[in-house]
Amino acid sequence: MTGRRPLARRATVTTVAAAALVALAAPADAATATSSATAAGDVDHATWQQDCQAVMDQALPYLKARIAAAKPGEKQAIVFDIDNTTLETDFGFSYPQPANKPVLNVAKYAQEHGVSLFFVTARPGIVYLPTEYNLEHDGYEVSGLYVRGLLDLFKDVAVYKTAQRVAIENKGYTIIANIGNSATDLSGGHAEKTYKLPDYDGQLS
Repeated sequence: MTGRRPLARRATVTTVAAAALVALAAPADAATATSSATAAGDVDHATWQQDCQAVMDQALPYLKARIAAAKPGEKQAIVFDIDNTTLETDFGFSYPQPANKPVLNVAKYAQEHGVSLFFVTARPGIVYLPTEYNLEHDGYEVSGLYVRGLLDLFKDVAVYKTAQRVAIENKGYTIIANIGNSATDLSGGHAEKTYKLPDYDGQLS
């Protein structure tokens, strides 16, 4: 599902959808989450940020070179996961959720140099509008947002996400990078480079 609406209209998302989005960010066991620094099991926020930065420090030089080497007429794109990739899902227990700053900084460089940003998530369609608003509120320019429809909920996540990248390619884009924190975000090809953020053996969604 793709498309863009005026920002003011997206800000008036339904209470049900906004509540569902906040629920996605809530820890599985709220009693164990004493603060945002300890919400993701044994992972603290500062360590996670350092580890994300280390991955983005590898990605940015490649992206700078690849963007500079764009062929005439080439439409470049980056595909991002959302939860604990572009947004601090397991550390931001409010709405809008804060951006994952190391990823946001890379995304801003890309979008300022003509690269389109696409977001492919396993989130259900009910939270499309609040998710789109959240991303743009945090500074991401959303060229396309793909969420799971009813039938997609019964598909393997990796297969679903690969199909969305194929759809982006079919729009004429070259996906120069695919960035996520799970193997299901990155498997299946259809990207020149992949960059995996930490999930600490599944502790982060």
